[in-house]
Amino acid sequence: MLFDSTVRKELARSFGVTLVVILTIVLTIMLIRTIGQAAVGSVAPQDVLLMMGYLALGHLPTMLTLSLFVAIVATLGRMYRESEMTIWFASGIGLTRFVKPVLRLAVPVILAVVVLELIVWPWGNRNSAQLKERYERRSDLSRVAPGKFQSSRDGSKVFFIERDGDDMQTGRNVFILADQASRESVTTSHKGRIEIADEDRYLVLDNGQRNEINKDNGEKTLARFEQYRVLTDRKVVRQADQLPPKARSTLELISDPTQKNQGELTWRLGLILGCVNMTLLGIGMSATNPRRPSNWSMLFALLSFVVYFNLINLSQSWVGSGRASMFKALIGVHGGAILLAMTLIWLREQGNCLSFVRRKAVALP
Repeated sequence: MLFDSTVRKELARSFGVTLVVILTIVLTIMLIRTIGQAAVGSVAPQDVLLMMGYLALGHLPTMLTLSLFVAIVATLGRMYRESEMTIWFASGIGLTRFVKPVLRLAVPVILAVVVLELIVWPWGNRNSAQLKERYERRSDLSRVAPGKFQSSRDGSKVFFIERDGDDMQTGRNVFILADQASRESVTTSHKGRIEIADEDRYLVLDNGQRNEINKDNGEKTLARFEQYRVLTDRKVVRQADQLPPKARSTLELISDPTQKNQGELTWRLGLILGCVNMTLLGIGMSATNPRRPSNWSMLFALLSFVVYFNLINLSQSWVGSGRASMFKALIGVHGGAILLAMTLIWLREQGNCLSFVRRKAVALP
């Protein structure tokens, strides 16, 4: 009882500290990335924190798994370096005895990863896609503040529009500067409105004129019009079935077993199985020599985590491209990982037993 409680307290303390550090680093990176997306017009500025929250929830399973793995390796590695493991081994407690308290700490984390991957991950991706789509489908008139110039997404056009009351689809005193490869044009109109036709968005101008200059020969033309249509965005309407597999629920992936859907399901199940396997791998990979304290075991453990995580992504690619079935990918990657973890624990156990027998034999007269 004392052994279990001591190990769990050490692991819980290390897990909490590691999770806070990783969350701080990842959230800072996500904040910078989301602000960058808002700066280029991919995300609405008022949705930056909401988008960052969805991204954080999506990457939380990976952060939980990494925090748990690092906590196990760091805690047990410290016990090796400070010869606490030697005392436990001399008391008849083998390395396999550490599996129980480690798993008792890991079970809540594994359950959280299951919920996050199977439920929260698609929900967050779907909401993120809806936010981006809603921002993409907003009217060009709503992008422009009254009395301010606003460039288009590709930078080829500059708009100046005064809103017409509370109507977000119409405006007055429209000014458009278009700079193309060989022509530059200035279009002005007393009134304009937004129309969507064949999934494309058009700005329709009434009662205006268009001045155009040919850059090659300097020729100028002036045209007056009663109605003029300007294409602003292509394919702004997205169908419901066009959502990516990562934005679909787990039940939808199971009911529609296409290659890409199975690849996404392989990735979700892979992270859950990976959390379990990394827990066991952490026990076997934490062994260090107390006479030569170093951080090589931690570096090697982090390298192993990166390799394993890349294998999970690679298995998703294999299944999504049809190179392997979901069953073979899961068995090949995660079956091999759990076999390696159990073998490593067994080898450490046998090595500790043989070392203890040798020391006892040398101590005998």
